[in-house]
Order: sequence, then C-alpha cells, then structure tokens
Amino acid sequence: MTAPSGLLIVDKPGGWTSHDVVAKIRKLVGTRRVGHAGTLDPMATGVLVVGVEKATRLLGYLALADKQYTATIRLGETTASDDADSPVVDHVPARNLSEPELLRAIGALTGEIRQVPPTVSAIKVDGRRSYRLAREGAAPLLAARTVRVSEFTVGAIRPCRDVLDLDVTITCSSGTYIRALARDLGADLGVGGHLTALRRVRTGPYLAAQARSPDQLAARLEPIPLADAAAAAFPRRDLTAEQARVVAHGGRLEAKRECARSDTDPGPVAAFGPDGSLIALLREQDGQARPLAVFVP
Repeated sequence: MTAPSGLLIVDKPGGWTSHDVVAKIRKLVGTRRVGHAGTLDPMATGVLVVGVEKATRLLGYLALADKQYTATIRLGETTASDDADSPVVDHVPARNLSEPELLRAIGALTGEIRQVPPTVSAIKVDGRRSYRLAREGAAPLLAARTVRVSEFTVGAIRPCRDVLDLDVTITCSSGTYIRALARDLGADLGVGGHLTALRRVRTGPYLAAQARSPDQLAARLEPIPLADAAAAAFPRRDLTAEQARVVAHGGRLEAKRECARSDTDPGPVAAFGPDGSLIALLREQDGQARPLAVFVP
C-alpha cells in the first residue's frame, strides 16, 4: 500500500536531529520517501515541515519561506557552537549593559544584513561538512551571506548572576542562523553571546499550534493533503482541463501576472485542475508560466 502524499507539521523535540524526525516518520508511514524543509539544530524545538511521497517535491520551495522563532540569548558567555550544546569558552560580565546599548546593537542586526554562518554548521566546504572540519581542528572560514531579519524584538531582559538573558522574537528569511545573531549581538556588545533556547514557531503559513509531537503522530497520523498544503503555501492558479493537460506534460502557459509575488522574484504558483487536484508548481515570469514540479502522472 502506498503511503498518502501530504505534509506533516511536526513539533520537533529537543535533543532530536531533523534526520531523527524523518527516520521516525518513515517508520510510521512505511515509506522511505520522506523529507523535511528547513533543518533545526538538535537543541531547538518547534515547527519542522515533513513531506511524504509526492509532497517531498514541495519541500525545496517551502524551505524558502520566512520563519519565526522565539529564543533566549545569553550575553556574557561564548561557546564554540554559538549555542548551549557546547561548553562555555569565554566569559565577560555583562551585568552593566544598558537597555539603549542592547537596542542599538539589535537594530544593527535588523533588516538586510550580511551574516557569517556558524563554524559548527552543516555547510559544505570542499565536499565536507563545516562542523566535521571544526571538530578536527580545521575550522573553515565561511563566506558571509545576505539574509533578512524583519523582526528582532526583546520581550524580557533577565539578569542572571553576571550575565544577561534576553527573551527575543525573531522573524527572518530562509538561511538565517539564529545562533549567529546571538554570536554577533554579543560580539558587538563586547561580551560574547550564545543561544540557551530556541523554538521555531512558524514556517511560512504553518504554525506551532498545528504541530504534533512524534508520539502524537504515532497515535494519529493525518497528513495535510497535497492540494491543501500547496494551496496554503503558494498563490493559486486554477486551470482549464486543456491547460491542465498541457502542464501535466511539461508544457508552458501564458503567465497570469496577478499570480506573481513580484516582478523580480514571483515565486512558485500552485496550479490546480478543474477537479481541485494539484497539477504542478509553476514559475510565472517573462510572460510565461513554466512547470517547476509536476504532481500528476
């Protein structure tokens, strides 16, 4: 029996890798055709979007969606991994930092910024993961990337001995490392910093309130159907029967400009047949709509 295609919104437990979640779901659904969109570090919890069967083809596009996190940043302590999964390697008292200083430094990390990913990350350097090189004492110099932080707000400032814990909410583009924001905030303030807690509360349209733990999914497994998942995540285009036939065979259509997100980056459009089934994801640009992924035989 073929597993149903669809998305599962998983509430990843702390201590699990994203691959641990995928392995668990594979056992539950009885297929190896399972993947995830947007890796979460082992320490982190929260929304991990998992695709089953045909829905795995949506994941690369869902991974590009913006994300929202709640986190705790500890100022005054530095770790090798920029989070609490490695020991403190430097300590500078942070108790005298003022709120205006904090807000100035946070403002500098808001908007479009250039960010160097953490050395302890899964980025590949000459075919090898950066974290493996770092563990071998050959930490690479990673190139800065442009990311966008649209929200970086402080909910609470909590002194704890001679460090400061900041409870923050961050909304950002795909590819942003929250650990790196903690690191860079501490570096700017001259005291060092790292994450002590991280929870993803949203990926694109999918919220933590929808997410289910692995145990809950084991008790009741109900994937979001493929068509519903695409309709929630992408602009919609309804096709005639003839248009659906053309797209299903890889053909192109005339673009409908109102479906595009912008002239520079219109983003995928979900194309549906007359019966409501998902036919394809389309890229509408330069007057044409071409299939990015087709979901019908």
